[in-house]
Amino acid sequence: MDWDKLRVFHAVAEAGSFTHAGEALHLSQSAVSRQISSLEESLEVQLFHRHARGLILTEQGEQLFRTAHEVYAKLAMAEARINETRDRPQGPLRITTTVAFGSVWLTSRIKEFIELYPNIEVSIVLTDGELDLSMREADVAIRLQPPTQAGLVQRRLMTMRSRVYAAPEYLSKYGTPRETADLDDHRLVVYGDVRQPVTGTTLNWLLEAGEPEGRLRQAVLRVNNVYGIFRAVQSGLGIGALPEYMGHESVDLVEILPELRGPSFDTYFVYPEELRHSKRIAVFRDFLLEKVAEGGFS
Repeated sequence: MDWDKLRVFHAVAEAGSFTHAGEALHLSQSAVSRQISSLEESLEVQLFHRHARGLILTEQGEQLFRTAHEVYAKLAMAEARINETRDRPQGPLRITTTVAFGSVWLTSRIKEFIELYPNIEVSIVLTDGELDLSMREADVAIRLQPPTQAGLVQRRLMTMRSRVYAAPEYLSKYGTPRETADLDDHRLVVYGDVRQPVTGTTLNWLLEAGEPEGRLRQAVLRVNNVYGIFRAVQSGLGIGALPEYMGHESVDLVEILPELRGPSFDTYFVYPEELRHSKRIAVFRDFLLEKVAEGGFS
């Protein structure tokens, strides 16, 4: 198979259209289409179903894409290793973490890292799902639970603890709870639609704290993302349980009921085994550990 045609095929499969693939490859739509047609003719199979809304891989196309994706991931790894034979850490560094942690904690510190290592090309993917590091969907991950994928190196970063917060605006209007039972008369912002287990506890522990077994408080709002809870609490809507780093990062949140503690969980820095000796990974890991220590986390 022709490598140039495979490169075009891989770009089209990822983009889902000839137009977007052409933009990424700096080729015209017609040139991309010709390359795909030529590849299909040489293989004597159809690789895409073509329809008005875009392109969908056929079964044969899926098989070829999986193989091509693995090849390109290995080539990217080889390129990164070659680049790092030089003195200064350089090359791409694709970081993934959760929407909340990335938005509130990581992105406010990444400027310093980029200024320290200008030859490292940083990109951040914020998602509450897990990207496949072994397939180079990202180089490193900051995860709020131990990794489930095999072949990954993990380093504990810190323990996150959950505390109770409200905005001054809310407290001025509704008063400050003095004990856990006072939460019965307050507006609570909690997670999702249902109680969901996290490392043996629940994200919505504030609904049941101090309550008889089986009884839950009512919530004024449920949000399926911790960053959404953070923003709602900031706005003065109600009281919420949030990781303590959010309280440290926000000047307009007040901790209440300091004796009330929610679940805690460890945060991990994770990367593939084959990147164990990568300079980019090492300097970013050390940077994170330094920032965690400066924040007083353990």
